Amino acid sequence: MSLSATRAAGATDGIDTGTKRGVAINWVERALAASLFLLAFCAPHSIAGTQIAWGLGLLAWLVRLALRPRPQLHRTPLDYALLGFFILTFISALTSYDPDVSIGKLRAASLFTIVYLVAENVTTRRAVRLLVFTLVASCMINVVYTFGQRATGRGLKVSGLAADSPLHAAGVNEGDTLLRLDGTAFHSPDELTRLITTGKTNTPSAAPSTVNATETPAAARLLVYRREWLFETDVPRGALLAGATPEARLGLTSWTRGRDQRASGFYGHYTTYAEVLQLIGSLAVGLLIALRRKRSWQGALLALAVAGIGGALLLTVTRASWLSFLLSIVVMSLVGLGSRRAALMVALGALLVVPLGLYVLQQKRGVGFFDRKDGSISWRTTVYREGFELFAREPRHVVVGVGMDSLKRHWREWGLFDNGRLPVGHMHSTPLQLALERGLPALLLWLSIVGLYARMLWRLWRAPALAHWRERGLVLGALGGLVGFFASGLVHYNFGDSEVVMVFYLIMGLALASERLAREGSLKHEETKALRT
Repeated sequence: MSLSATRAAGATDGIDTGTKRGVAINWVERALAASLFLLAFCAPHSIAGTQIAWGLGLLAWLVRLALRPRPQLHRTPLDYALLGFFILTFISALTSYDPDVSIGKLRAASLFTIVYLVAENVTTRRAVRLLVFTLVASCMINVVYTFGQRATGRGLKVSGLAADSPLHAAGVNEGDTLLRLDGTAFHSPDELTRLITTGKTNTPSAAPSTVNATETPAAARLLVYRREWLFETDVPRGALLAGATPEARLGLTSWTRGRDQRASGFYGHYTTYAEVLQLIGSLAVGLLIALRRKRSWQGALLALAVAGIGGALLLTVTRASWLSFLLSIVVMSLVGLGSRRAALMVALGALLVVPLGLYVLQQKRGVGFFDRKDGSISWRTTVYREGFELFAREPRHVVVGVGMDSLKRHWREWGLFDNGRLPVGHMHSTPLQLALERGLPALLLWLSIVGLYARMLWRLWRAPALAHWRERGLVLGALGGLVGFFASGLVHYNFGDSEVVMVFYLIMGLALASERLAREGSLKHEETKALRT
């Protein structure tokens, strides 16, 4: 029923029900659109903000589905695989060694609904383009923050330390970076001294305290970064030396601002940040390749975005994400550029940054790219072997897995993580983790999702209906991001990182929306052509 007909029907009793329904639908659709843009804005920064936007979007969508006329629901090429994967995950949670823990993880597994929230409610090509722009532009906020943080430094890096220094007695070595004391950040020896003596940074330094020998002085917790290792140590509040300067009282002979920590953006971990940068960086590269007039203000902005995201990714010092981003660029160049020569030039240009990466890796982590002395490589080798052994130990493990996060309770009886000598966590590989926790059928369905998604993107890239360069850039960037995400997942459990998965699903939803709009555009074109003939 049209809005005018509804109004006529309701005019007899003086209540314009059609108008009221139309106003309600307009407000709900505005709320739904706002939640989608909030989702795209928050995705590169905050898991809390992104999940709030996701929840608000789902709520608005449910309300919209309850109002007549209801919007049409569309099928996608990934429906059976996505829903089947979630069903197998649900079965695995019910049959888990710890159902209470695994069922609790279903909330993270339900993040796949982001795909449908976006794909079903982005109804115009203009909305697709604006959401893509919002995602890339928002990412540049944390890129600028990362470079600003690196320029100003964090905490104090100890360059020289006296033998009688209380910091040395607490286990601090030269080359360490001091970050926080009792959870409070400091930026100078003066602030650190005040924190140790008074617990505050905005009061005058107290004179050296005299401590009763029969009493144990209160200790402050000092957070220290030592080449990929964060640890805490106790610094007694009454143990400062006598001296005229804060440096003398701390026993610091020389110091600088700390710039050794791996970049993590607004996230709590550098690997999470690196994986998100890889996905959004691939999107920016796809847009740049698809842009016809690269010598334009749009080309300049995209080139700046690619350079900024690439630089921030370099500062994460995460090898797998570096390599996956390079692989993504190579694949996008081969697919998106008109000639093999142009693609080869881009690929060679990308490979020129490899020496820079090796230098940064050596300086910040003290290892080579493939270094057998690197603890993280030997660590992965150990957990891979243990994971495969546990997976093949019983038939139920092969069929339904051991259950999500059950490793954290049963690792002792299963002899995992080198019997506790390695940090207890996960298998550091998405395929292995999925097979072990959810079973081989779930892994096969996940691989089918990857394959179906890649095929859809390939066909969509070649479709003539996809004419606008931003839509083509989205499709190409989604393909490159998928290649990078899958490649990095071989040595990282990136599928278990909610921040990363939400960005992945957001881009997938935008790609599916573009696929539907292109298909609808082709049908309209065919209908118009048939009418003319």
